[in-house]
Amino acid sequence: MNDADKKNLIDKASQVRKGEELNLTGLIPWLESNIPSLKGEPRVTQYSGGASNWTYCLSYPTEEGEEGAVHEVILRRGPAGTKAKGAHDMGREYRLQTALKPVYAYVPEMLGHCDDESVLGAEFYVMEKLNGLIPRMNLPKGLKLEQGTTGQLCLNALDSLIELHKVDYKAAGLHHLAKGEGYTQRQIEGWSARYTKAKTWNVPSAKYVMNWLKNNMPSHEHICLTHNDFRFDNLVLDVNDPTKILGVLDWELATLGDPLMDLGNSLAYWVQADDDKLAKSTRRQPTHLPGMLTRKEVITYYLDKTGFKVDNFAFYEVYGLFRLAAIAQQIYYRYHHKQTDNPALKHIGVFVHYLLWQCRKAIKGKR
Repeated sequence: MNDADKKNLIDKASQVRKGEELNLTGLIPWLESNIPSLKGEPRVTQYSGGASNWTYCLSYPTEEGEEGAVHEVILRRGPAGTKAKGAHDMGREYRLQTALKPVYAYVPEMLGHCDDESVLGAEFYVMEKLNGLIPRMNLPKGLKLEQGTTGQLCLNALDSLIELHKVDYKAAGLHHLAKGEGYTQRQIEGWSARYTKAKTWNVPSAKYVMNWLKNNMPSHEHICLTHNDFRFDNLVLDVNDPTKILGVLDWELATLGDPLMDLGNSLAYWVQADDDKLAKSTRRQPTHLPGMLTRKEVITYYLDKTGFKVDNFAFYEVYGLFRLAAIAQQIYYRYHHKQTDNPALKHIGVFVHYLLWQCRKAIKGKR
């Protein structure tokens, strides 16, 4: 593959969505004052993913180097409108990554943070852009990996999660990030309450699953740094070696939690080659490719590498699936009550049914 082909694999932003334009009149003076390397008016594009927070690419022409070369940075801000307490906290995300960068190489470098909402209409931060490819539902067009290469990518991705779980968060100054102890109970109670509050007439009550989780909480929990949205589409890969992880993105949900629950969250999105048609229709990452580990193989690999002893991993699988069901139901609630008319959300209620069915299968050891 030549350099031009590799360049085409790099993940790119596209046109800014209507109503989500940046106010450059306020932004440019702030950037020039706080990040000296950013001068003049940038070309602004926006990433299509990430409906939660808005993510932009700011492109500046370089003074030296090849013709057409640009210096690019990433700007992240919360969405417009009313926000739930604690949601879209750009300052927290910025400070977490700043503290984590020296001890976890996969974090992008933070360049600046602004909590003055008069500048842009919302709090925001700016970070370096990691130039690489992002494996979303499928690998980028034009990239084909051999089975062995895909397998190595899978192991490297899991190793980067394991590395995060081994970070000494106290030494990194992140012990104030969250409460830590009691995390398991807070998660079960919290997601149960959220699901119940968002329930519509046409989805199950989920009482059986909620009661099972409550009655089967492990007696011991290990507290470490957790990402809580660790998926392939939040990884940046090296175009010269697609098995190499350059970065881990989207730290909004990161906290001090249980690493096995973090793995359970990831497994809820892990659609493998022999899954049924409905699971395959919801796939968001290329975990179906030959060479990718199955969910059971992921669990075995993780436990072998970390040394954790678990008699029954079902609790963590059911937790991840139920958490995803609650997230999906919160989204469907908005559509059901006509708070949004996005037609893509019409059948999310079916997915909620499916996830709760998968919870029951996992409880019975048949997933």
